Amino acid sequence: MSASAASVTIVTGFLRSPSTQKSQNPSFLFSRPKRSLVRPISASSSELPDNVRNFWKWLGDQGVVSGKSPAEPAVVPEGLGLVARRDIGRNEVVLEIPKRLWINPETVTASKIGPLCGGLKPWVSVALFLIREKYAQDSSWRVYLDMLPQSTDSTVFWSEEELAELKGTQLLSTTLGVKEYVENEFLKLQEEILLPNKDLFSSSITLDDFIWAFGILKSRAFSRLRGQNLVLIPLADLINHNPAITTEDYAYEIKGAGLFSRDLLFSLKSPVYVKAGQQVYIQYDLNKSNAELALDYGFVESNPNRNSYTLTIEIPESDPFFGDKLDIAETNGMGETGYFDIVDGQTLPAGMLQYLRLVALGGSDAFLLESIFNNTIWGHLELPVSRSNEELICRVVRDACKSALSGFSTTIEEDEKLLEEGKLDHRLDIALKIRIGEKKVLQQIDQVFKDRELELDVLEYYQERRLKDLGLVGEQGDIIFWE
Repeated sequence: MSASAASVTIVTGFLRSPSTQKSQNPSFLFSRPKRSLVRPISASSSELPDNVRNFWKWLGDQGVVSGKSPAEPAVVPEGLGLVARRDIGRNEVVLEIPKRLWINPETVTASKIGPLCGGLKPWVSVALFLIREKYAQDSSWRVYLDMLPQSTDSTVFWSEEELAELKGTQLLSTTLGVKEYVENEFLKLQEEILLPNKDLFSSSITLDDFIWAFGILKSRAFSRLRGQNLVLIPLADLINHNPAITTEDYAYEIKGAGLFSRDLLFSLKSPVYVKAGQQVYIQYDLNKSNAELALDYGFVESNPNRNSYTLTIEIPESDPFFGDKLDIAETNGMGETGYFDIVDGQTLPAGMLQYLRLVALGGSDAFLLESIFNNTIWGHLELPVSRSNEELICRVVRDACKSALSGFSTTIEEDEKLLEEGKLDHRLDIALKIRIGEKKVLQQIDQVFKDRELELDVLEYYQERRLKDLGLVGEQGDIIFWE
C-alpha cells in the first residue's frame, strides 16, 4: 500500500437498518412473493380459515367493506392475498381504510401505554403496542391480530442452520446485525419500560415477541405516506408483490374522507387491470436489492438488476492527508466512508472511481490536495491521476473481491446445479439465489478492475493532460522543446 495508506474494503455486511451509518430510518413495507397460479379460496368460501372470515366480518361491521367491495381476502400460494370480486380497472380504487383502523405511533399515544412511550423510537412503540394487544384477550384489535402470521420467511426468522446457507454473503452479516440491533432495543425497553411497569403488561414479554413484532412491521407496514412514516393498515397489508408490475406510482395514498370531513382514508389502487377472480398486486419497491427483499419480506426475484453488492471505501484516520481528503469528500457530498452499490450488469456507480482515487492519493500526487486545487480536484479525479494511483486502486479492489469470494463455500456452478435440481425449501432457494447474485457481482467488479489493469500503460494521466493543455505535448505524445 502507498504512503497514503488507502483503505478499501468490501464488507460482508453493510447494515441497512436504523443503526447503520448509511441510513437512520428502517425501510418499512409489507410482504409476500410470487404470482398466484391457482384459483384462490376467497372470503366468500367456506374453505377460508375462521380467522380470515372473522376478520372480513369485522371489517363489514366497521362499515369498511360490503358486498360491493371490489376485492376480498383469499388464500393464495403466497399465503393470504387480495382477490378481485369483479373486474378492476387500472388505477381503480380497490379499498379505502379510515384512520380509526390504522395502527401507528398516534394509536400508541392514545392507548394505555401511551404515556410510557413518548421517548421511544416510533417503531419500538408500535412493536410494544402490538405485543401487548396480542396478549390482551379483550383487545379491540383481536380479530386483526389473529390474522397476523407467527413469522415470515424474512431472514430475521431463520434458524442457525438456515442462516449457515448464507455463509459468505453480505445478507448474513446484515441479518445478524439487524438481530443484534433489535436485541439491544429490546434490552433497553425491558430496563426502561417493561420491568418498572409490570402491572401494565399481562404477560412476560420476550425477545422472541419483540423480533416477531419487528418482523411484522418490516414486512407489512406502509411508509412514504403523507404524514405517515410507519403505519399498519388492516386488509391493505394483505396486498402482495408482483415483479411484473414495474411502477410504484399511485398504488396507494392518504386522502381526505370528503369535502366536509377531517377524517383521513388510506386508499389502495390497482396499478393494472385485474379480471374477476385474479389476485390484485402492486410493486413493493423498485429500488430494493434481492438481499433487502429477503430481509424485509422473505422472497427474492430472478431479475439480475436486483443483485447487488456494496463496496465500502473509507479514508483511514492514519492517512497523513486525512483532513484534506475529508474536506474534499464532504465538499462533494460524501464523507469519511463511502458506500457504493454495484448492480449486476450495470456500470460502476457515479463518483466511485473519483472517491477511490481520492482515498489512494499520495506520494508525488499529493500536490493535488493543495488548496489551489480545491475547486477543481473533483473534476481532475474523474480521470486517472497517475499510473501508481490507478494501479493501487485496481489492486486493492481486486484483492478485496478475491477475499470476499473466498468466504463462500460453493461456486456459482454448484449453486446453479442445486437450483436446477429443484424441489428446494423456500428459504434454501432464497439462500442459493442470494449467493449466486452476490458472487456474480463480485466477479463483475473484479473483471472491471482487471480490464483496467490491462489498460494502465495506455491511459492518459493528469501530467500528460496538463502538458497538452499547455501545448507542450505533440500529437504523438512527445514533449515539445524550444531552442
